[in-house]
Amino acid sequence: MAKIVSVPARALVAYVLHPAARFLLRIGVTPNAVTVAGTVGVLIGALGFGARGELLWGTIIVTASALTDALDGTMARMRGQSGKFGALLDSSMDRIADAAVFGAVAYYLAGLGNPYQGEVAALICLALGQVVSYVKARAQSLGLNADVGIAERLERLLIVGVGGLLGAAGLEWGLPAALWVLAALSVITVLQRLIAAAKSDKADLSDGAGLGAAPVPGAATAPGAAAPGGQAVADGPA
Repeated sequence: MAKIVSVPARALVAYVLHPAARFLLRIGVTPNAVTVAGTVGVLIGALGFGARGELLWGTIIVTASALTDALDGTMARMRGQSGKFGALLDSSMDRIADAAVFGAVAYYLAGLGNPYQGEVAALICLALGQVVSYVKARAQSLGLNADVGIAERLERLLIVGVGGLLGAAGLEWGLPAALWVLAALSVITVLQRLIAAAKSDKADLSDGAGLGAAPVPGAATAPGAAAPGGQAVADGPA
């Protein structure tokens, strides 16, 4: 369901953001500046509004700010530059923003005395969200493929946003329900990525077995041959 919802959402976001990306590049704004500005916006929406129970404004500000996660990448591609530091900065800001969103939600629901244990679900989502991203990044650093998952970052934000709107409409079960659904989807995503990485590892071992005898330990690497381990792949959408 999350993937079904996110496909048209991604297409719509891409259609809307291309003119904005071209405009920002034209006036000299860098992708890294957009990344930081988006994170600041998420912090304001989550901690300044969401944590105080102003769910409607909190959801609107966080959603608008989170769109910069696609905007900065679009700008980098248009400019033809996607440096390693930009990828590192983007991933780091994403983790900060996610922590702010789920931390604020947990704080709000704990003070509300919500009977649906929504604050517990928020903390579970906070922890699993970090694990989801870590599994992918660690797998890529080892040369494995774990680029799968039913609940990536866009899906997580969409689900929390829907819950926030339901809560703003006066349905006290709305936000906790969304969080519990997201917690379950996050567990599934972690398992999906671990299974994909395991299959990738087995495929690599099978390919290596068919290349002939294993190299003699300590033997020099032939000129131009790739060193074991290879180059770590830059992290993509978490």
